[in-house]
Amino acid sequence: MTDYDSSLRGTWEADPAHSSFEFIARHAMVTKVRGKFTDFSVTIEADPENVEASSVEVRIRVASLDTSNDQRDTHLRSEDFFNVAQWPEIVFRSTAIEEIDDDAFTVTGDLTIRDVTKRITVPVDFTGVSGDPVAKVTRAGFEGGRRLDRRDFGLEWNVPLDTGGVLVSEKITIEFEVSAVQKSEPTTVTAD
Repeated sequence: MTDYDSSLRGTWEADPAHSSFEFIARHAMVTKVRGKFTDFSVTIEADPENVEASSVEVRIRVASLDTSNDQRDTHLRSEDFFNVAQWPEIVFRSTAIEEIDDDAFTVTGDLTIRDVTKRITVPVDFTGVSGDPVAKVTRAGFEGGRRLDRRDFGLEWNVPLDTGGVLVSEKITIEFEVSAVQKSEPTTVTAD
């Protein structure tokens, strides 16, 4: 662990204005379509002395998805894909965190999309901790991502192409950057 790891102890919450959750899919097998979620929360309980005791919870409001195309966004929110009316959130809750290298971790947990929950492991890099003199808060940075097969979560809609392949790729890449703000530090016990 790095020299400043003790400053990570406590509760942290994502600052949405300085964080992002994005996804990338192939369209018609030839181009990439990028989208993002703009309404989400991330809560981190960090214990750098005992990484295994740390935890992460992510909640993404699916209706906030934005691919810069209203027709596509409406379709993604529909029953063909996320069915936002019935399942408004994507939720990830960690079950294990392991340090694999300096500032590199694997976070394993349960990811729920629609009514399907699967255990996944996500590589996460810790990018540092710093004071923010403007907002007068302490920030910690985390980034990572992984590929998922959307069919594993019931997102199966597709159209076959005349040239072979499908309209929307089955593998989706998720990428995130989180600027987390420290909300609380553990109380320090002093001897009498």
